[in-house]
Amino acid sequence: MSTPSLLILPGDGIGPEVMAEVRKVIAWFGDRRGLTFTVEEDLVGGAAYDAHGVPLHDDTMARAQEADAVLLGAVGGPRYDDLDFSVKPERGLLRLRKEMDLFANLRPAQCFDALADFSSLKKEVVAGLDIMIVRELTSGVYFGEPRGIFEEGNERVGINTQRYTESEIDRIARAAFDLARKRDGRVCSMEKANVMESGILWREVVQKVHDADYPDVELSHMYADAGAMQLCRWPKQFDVIVTDNLFGDLLSDAAAMLTGSLGMLPSASLGAPMPNGRPKALYEPVHGSAPDIAGQGKANPIACVLSFAMALRYSFDNGDEASRLEGAVEQVLADGLRTGDLLGEEGGSPVSTVEMGDAIVAALEKSL
Repeated sequence: MSTPSLLILPGDGIGPEVMAEVRKVIAWFGDRRGLTFTVEEDLVGGAAYDAHGVPLHDDTMARAQEADAVLLGAVGGPRYDDLDFSVKPERGLLRLRKEMDLFANLRPAQCFDALADFSSLKKEVVAGLDIMIVRELTSGVYFGEPRGIFEEGNERVGINTQRYTESEIDRIARAAFDLARKRDGRVCSMEKANVMESGILWREVVQKVHDADYPDVELSHMYADAGAMQLCRWPKQFDVIVTDNLFGDLLSDAAAMLTGSLGMLPSASLGAPMPNGRPKALYEPVHGSAPDIAGQGKANPIACVLSFAMALRYSFDNGDEASRLEGAVEQVLADGLRTGDLLGEEGGSPVSTVEMGDAIVAALEKSL
């Protein structure tokens, strides 16, 4: 097989800084594990606007369609606040998601033991937490028609339509079940079938897909509001949660706070398989561009590094090496290294972005 390809889009703010540390990790896997990639780099967001007058050039979009995986840093910043909506940096990211048809958003919430005290929940509730939220990303209430603000009588009315087809539910359910087979084998599907017809259809289709093709995976159903409560009460009861676009938006952000810092959270957005069997895929940290600390060496690169670990697992079917990288991150944290966002009340001296990246590579070397 040909060497797998990676398209790196560092973007804006701290994006280039954290992506530079990911490049070190990629180089280590090539040099020490024989896991090589053809790596190209291009512009997105404000950086692309500065160079081309658009947040994503057509040539870059074409490259993304051809790549085996895309790694993105962050987009946006106050410099671009006054731009027309159509060319704001975020439109570049949204175009990637739309044109690559990245319908499955994977948001892990993993709490490393060394950071269990950073969560707003009790340590015993979150220590060892490892759950995955699979959010349908390209349909639902954010895209349904009719939508808009209309005149109705003597007042205005805002309308958004929750809409799902059977095929849209079917494919996100399969993504969740396939993922669960690589984890603990459990899926909890969340909707509001008690008050929403789309929720009734969601539950029926998820159950049908399970019974036909995934009887080996344990399936449960839960109303999304009850699921939010249970995430705060005892999150370790879950393995994979699959839900729609709106509820996934809310639940994944709630789960993010269980881990203590946005600088720790990776994500993946996956689409349909390409001819080589790999899914269309975009990997990115959850944090934003953090322009207030850009260029100062303060950014935490771990979320971006863990996004590459997700690429190893889900695009390149190399779970062992993904676990090696995740283990290196865990070891660095256990050794007490902290960027500024991870210091907490006890204080201490933070390490720089570069120092954290170097420490992760050193921990990888010790793992051999």
